[in-house]
Amino acid sequence: MNQAFHVANRKRFAEASSGGLVVLAGYQAMQESGDMAAPFVQEANFWWLTGIEQPGWHVIIDTARHHTTLVRPAMTTVQITFEGQMSDEDVTAISGCDNIIASKDFEAELRQLRRKHSVVHTVYEKNHYDFVANPAAHELHATLSRIFSSVLQCDKQLHALRAIKQPEEIARMRKAIALTCDAFKAVRGQLQEYKHEYEIEADFTRTFRRKNARHAYTPIVAQGDNACTLHYVDNSDKVTQRKMILIDIGARVDGYCADITRTYAINPTKRQIAVHAAVERAQRRVIALLKPGLLVTDYIHEVDEIMKDALQEVDLLKDRNDTDTYRKYFPHSISHGLGIDPHDSLGSPRYFEPGMVLTSEPGIYIPEEGIGVRIEDDILITTSGSENLSRSLPTAL
Repeated sequence: MNQAFHVANRKRFAEASSGGLVVLAGYQAMQESGDMAAPFVQEANFWWLTGIEQPGWHVIIDTARHHTTLVRPAMTTVQITFEGQMSDEDVTAISGCDNIIASKDFEAELRQLRRKHSVVHTVYEKNHYDFVANPAAHELHATLSRIFSSVLQCDKQLHALRAIKQPEEIARMRKAIALTCDAFKAVRGQLQEYKHEYEIEADFTRTFRRKNARHAYTPIVAQGDNACTLHYVDNSDKVTQRKMILIDIGARVDGYCADITRTYAINPTKRQIAVHAAVERAQRRVIALLKPGLLVTDYIHEVDEIMKDALQEVDLLKDRNDTDTYRKYFPHSISHGLGIDPHDSLGSPRYFEPGMVLTSEPGIYIPEEGIGVRIEDDILITTSGSENLSRSLPTAL
């Protein structure tokens, strides 16, 4: 993205917010092992507002004055030698910021701003997952709480703005999706040649890196029983011709993600064909629901009915009120937002709006039979309905 994109995002954010002072933290670098840093991906809100992809930065936005100050992280001479350092000119060219200060001056700047602002806004989301969150937001929140009388959340405003993708964002998502579809087609064409799951992953990686793209998330290549573990990422088992292979992979291009799943088989059984066909029919019905103005609650209700139909088609559900059995065989959500993050927030909307991009991913998982099927496409809500952005990739078994 060019500078104008990030400057315009800050302007939109200022106009949508109640005004005042906003301070956000970019993610910190995290340890992978020893003296090795884990692969770094910037916090989505921070990147959307600034374009800065390096760790450790902070941003101060005075929304009333449309004034932006970036705070440079402290780096030792050794760090600069090994990792490099962006010049002020490059930072300004990317972000369009008005000022850059050193981290040693950060708290003094905040205390100076405290004279005019008793309230500060930030993004401080509690961790709802089973892993350790990046500490940047927590540490910033602690600093702001020492200085300002009140620290308020502004995540809802940011999520609502980011949920409606701008034309340049959709263009980049189309590139990520097209590249991912190309990689899927190449793999599908030589499926019989693979001996292990990791060989399939490797070919996706090769395709992405040759186009200067990366994986948007850890790839899932899951054969047979492995597909019933929703986030299986070992990708190390042998590939056999009598088991289905679930592949959930997306490219990240120019900061934006694809998220696509297909389930293939070399010599499918009648049962595998029936389960896959039920998921295919369900997905077509689910995508047909999506349009602007559709209430999210109605969407969820209709999806439940569609998925219950699918489970009944393959004799997995007798009583439609049996929630435990329903969730045993369809244990995840039907959709999530897509954008800078593979699971981008849609801003908790009441209804769908044009410009939203979300996945459609029905699945049926039968651990006792070693069958796991998921079909996932990326859907843009348009002014008149929806567009399947990954429609060029067949869903056939």
